[in-house]
Amino acid sequence: MPELPEIQAHAERLTEQFGGAVLERFTPLSFSVLKTVDPRPEDAVGSTLRGVSRRGKLLLLGFGELTFVVHLMQGGRLVPDEVQSAKPRNGMARWRFADGRALLLTEAGKERKAGVWVLRGDPLTQAPLDGLGVDADVASREQLVAALVTKNQRLHGFLRDQHGLAGLGRMLANEICHRAKLSPFASTSKLPSDQIGALHAAIRSCIGDALAFERGMERMSKSAERPGEVHHRKGQPCPVCGDEVRAVEYNAYEVDYCPTCQTGGK
Repeated sequence: MPELPEIQAHAERLTEQFGGAVLERFTPLSFSVLKTVDPRPEDAVGSTLRGVSRRGKLLLLGFGELTFVVHLMQGGRLVPDEVQSAKPRNGMARWRFADGRALLLTEAGKERKAGVWVLRGDPLTQAPLDGLGVDADVASREQLVAALVTKNQRLHGFLRDQHGLAGLGRMLANEICHRAKLSPFASTSKLPSDQIGALHAAIRSCIGDALAFERGMERMSKSAERPGEVHHRKGQPCPVCGDEVRAVEYNAYEVDYCPTCQTGGK
């Protein structure tokens, strides 16, 4: 799933490409894509796209008083639609502009969980944005501490929980724990002050590095293209100490870590 750096860089690219365009029509191409009833998407027709922004891992397209909130989920992408075919492959929704250009929301796979919400007024106070924690890239140390002690959980799960910090996913959780030299299975309520400091610094630096990489791309990167030291590197040497990267595997994801760097050799 695209995480904060990929979404942020993509929002910047879309703003540069489509900012100022006037909406001519919004077309849902999948029965399940539109998650709201009121206001209607048609109410935004004739409005200018102010820009594309981000909150957590969601894209926000602002048209006058209305905002289209787009959740890409695992396989979704919001891309320029040059062909504009009647039944585009994996098509979920289309925004067509008065100048003839269009944006197409696609989602690969069969789950079809990508969604669009149309909101009036301040979108940050409404679902699906109102339950998000502070964005991870701007969270202060004090905000991080407050989120850590809200409930006791494993660090890796905390980093992926959008209610504590917003914008992080599996890859960044693996990379942040490794850079901070913390066990991904550490209890959030038991982290001492020095480890919290290391965690805060690692969050900022890992996001910064990933965002710099993503801004160098002409399109949103694929997961396999994103550089990392432990994520999906099971069995390879740790670039810091040379130990073998290990993994704990679950049904839908895996936790990758270096025993020497992070878990005291365990």
